[in-house]
Amino acid sequence: MSVMPPRKRRSYSAEYKVEAAHRVIDSERTIAEVARELGIDAGMLSVWIKDERRRIAAAEVHGDTPLESAERAELLRLRRQVAELEKDNAFLVKASAYFAAMQKNRPGWV
Repeated sequence: MSVMPPRKRRSYSAEYKVEAAHRVIDSERTIAEVARELGIDAGMLSVWIKDERRRIAAAEVHGDTPLESAERAELLRLRRQVAELEKDNAFLVKASAYFAAMQKNRPGWV
C-alpha cells in the first residue's frame, strides 16, 4: 500500500487574488467558470470575491473610490514592470561590482 505524498500548497499574490475576483465581479461570468479558467478551486475564488467586495465596501465608507477595471489593470501592469526593473537593477549592480573587481585584479591596474 503506497501513500501519496501531500500536494504542495500553492500561494497566490494579493494582486492575483484581486484580479481573479474582479473577473467575476466586473462581468456576468460565474465563479465556477472563472475558477475553471484559472485552474483554481471555486471555493477559494469565492473567498477572494467576498474579501474584495468587503474591501470595496470599506473604501466607499471611508470616502475612497475603488479603482476602475482599467485603472486596476494599469496598476497591476506597473507593479509587474517595477518588479522587473528592480530585478534588472539588482543584476546590473552585481555585474558592475564583479567587473570592477576584475579590473582591480588585472596587472597594470592604476
